[in-house]
Amino acid sequence: MDDPTVSNQRNQSAPSTPLLNLPSRMSDSSLHLENLPSRTMHINQMINSNYNRSPSRTIYSDRFIPSRSASNFALFDISNSPTSAEGKEDGSGTYNSLLRAALLGPGTPEKKDPSGLPACRNIFRYKTETKRSLHSLSPFGIDESVPEISHSPVKAPRKIPRSPYKVLDAPALQDDFYLNLVDWSSNNVLAVGLGNCVYLWNACSSKVTKLCDLGIDDSVCSVGWAQRGTHLAVGTSNGKVQIWDASRCRRVRTMEGHRLRIGALAWSSSLLSSGSRDKSILQRDIRAHDDFASKLSGHKSEVCGLKWSYDNRELASGGNDNKLFVWNQHSTQPVLKYCEHTASVKAIAWSPHLHGLLASGGGTADRCIRFWNTTTNTHLSCVDTGSQVCNLVWSKNVNELVSTHGYSRNQIIVWRYPTMSKLATLMGHTYRVLYLAISPDGQTIVTGAGDETLRFWNVFPSPKSQNTDSEIGASSFGRTTIR
Repeated sequence: MDDPTVSNQRNQSAPSTPLLNLPSRMSDSSLHLENLPSRTMHINQMINSNYNRSPSRTIYSDRFIPSRSASNFALFDISNSPTSAEGKEDGSGTYNSLLRAALLGPGTPEKKDPSGLPACRNIFRYKTETKRSLHSLSPFGIDESVPEISHSPVKAPRKIPRSPYKVLDAPALQDDFYLNLVDWSSNNVLAVGLGNCVYLWNACSSKVTKLCDLGIDDSVCSVGWAQRGTHLAVGTSNGKVQIWDASRCRRVRTMEGHRLRIGALAWSSSLLSSGSRDKSILQRDIRAHDDFASKLSGHKSEVCGLKWSYDNRELASGGNDNKLFVWNQHSTQPVLKYCEHTASVKAIAWSPHLHGLLASGGGTADRCIRFWNTTTNTHLSCVDTGSQVCNLVWSKNVNELVSTHGYSRNQIIVWRYPTMSKLATLMGHTYRVLYLAISPDGQTIVTGAGDETLRFWNVFPSPKSQNTDSEIGASSFGRTTIR
């Protein structure tokens, strides 16, 4: 029989290593670290040496331990780093207090959101932040709770010169509301009717050419360039239309049909429409032998405005009977009639940006610009300009338009559509601004008035950049004469 005292001493002197339930063929010595395979040792070395850690890769923290580098402890007055050896605290809080007092005044409390918590409550992140908003770099806080404040950078308004860059003297330019004596071609040549003559001004070279002289018994009432090429139509006081090849200064043909003067012309490819004081509109195909193909009847007074839509499917006409009519390619009666204007409708312009959008302006007793949707046959809006509306033209580059006016201010207004806010009001003419044309690049307009001057204005941006000056306007400055 064993002695129990000796047995207890043996148990106390034995090492306190826990016993493992191992298979009979495996000994304890095989589990020691020095006996593990060399592959396990290699893995441990990789872990302990931060093997292949890429500085460019985003580090994701453990799902239970947040990333301290992405935590903003300062929002909760928690210091992420220990106090320095001198016992001085971090000075960021003092700097922020001084900056807030200098910018917003002393005693200004810190900005907090409506819940009473600091503006940024997401202090613990499980992903290191890689991008920051531009507003986070600013010392001025952005109140996200105010919906009226836009957080995007404010775009500076475009500056429109208030003075013309060029003035041409135009002797004998008639002061007649019902005529259309100025047009600008796609080849950058300006045609102007002065008395019984037509003059051409090349915008690239500033060269002036006398195209034709109708004689003492006739006068020019309208001019209109073909959409492409060098053909110019000239409407006369005798009711005839002359077609001229401007490149050769040669008359191609003369077409009759009207009994009185022709004050309005409009091209649609090879089709030419002419409006007359005899109340009719004639459709002419310059390739055909006949003087006109069809006659449009509907107006009760002189036709003073004609414009084809950009898709050449609709023709808008305005008359001294205060009516605005819309015709299609094959109709001899108007398909749409608008009678809201209370004065002559000379100013007509189709939008190049929206199909079926038509703008029209009324004379002295009306003074309004109205917008129509010819696709749905609806009146969209009306703006009282306070002056006689003489001309309208849309910008091809931006959704804006220009109107020229007569009584009583003789101004030129640049509008933004559809808000119809005024971007600029241009002054300079001393008579009614009866004539208007736009350059082929869509940046420059030319205006003519009874003060016998043509003024060139840079009002619209280029299609590529809103800061690029027009090549037309950069050629020359000053005042010259067109003949």
